[in-house]
Amino acid sequence: MPASVVGRFARAHRAGQTERVDGITWLATRAADGDRDALATFVARTQADVWRLCAHLVDRDAADDVTQEVYLRALPALASFRGEASARTWLLSIARRTCMDELRRRHRRRALLDRVRSRASVAGQIEPDVADGVAVEQVVAGLDPHRREAFVLTQVLGLSYAETAEICGCEIGTVRSRVSRARAALVEGLAEPGVEGDDPRDGTADAHG
Repeated sequence: MPASVVGRFARAHRAGQTERVDGITWLATRAADGDRDALATFVARTQADVWRLCAHLVDRDAADDVTQEVYLRALPALASFRGEASARTWLLSIARRTCMDELRRRHRRRALLDRVRSRASVAGQIEPDVADGVAVEQVVAGLDPHRREAFVLTQVLGLSYAETAEICGCEIGTVRSRVSRARAALVEGLAEPGVEGDDPRDGTADAHG
């Protein structure tokens, strides 16, 4: 066993860590050194705890997907893991942040839906209880790609118009135009079943919008 690992392991024992946590920490340090067998065992030994945390913080239906996202974040970060803390704690901290990110995404989607319902209701175009998450996603997916990215960046992810303009490589006014047109298409699509997104005939009508 490399001296650096022995030293970290000794410190862990002096700190009073359990054999189970020490074993996981040792696997993590070996995985960080490129041991693929240790990496596979590390995942196998920790996956149940990660899944349970995700199931409780988010929900059971989403636990598989969120758990996968946790390891997509954690495994590349193992290269910098130095065993200065329990690997189990380190991993579950990543799992918690991943769950919080998922909950924030859900909150943004609910907020988006509420805004769409509110605007459509005020306009007298749609009853508030008609628009649901599936319908919103369908209409957004049917938008012109430029309008869709502007809408998602500003209304879903919460970026400013200036940030969105930088990302999209266009003027702020163009972003405002695209978002406005996307909102109009969204309300229209939700108000009229069977109408989803932009009218295909409009594909070339607005080269900048």
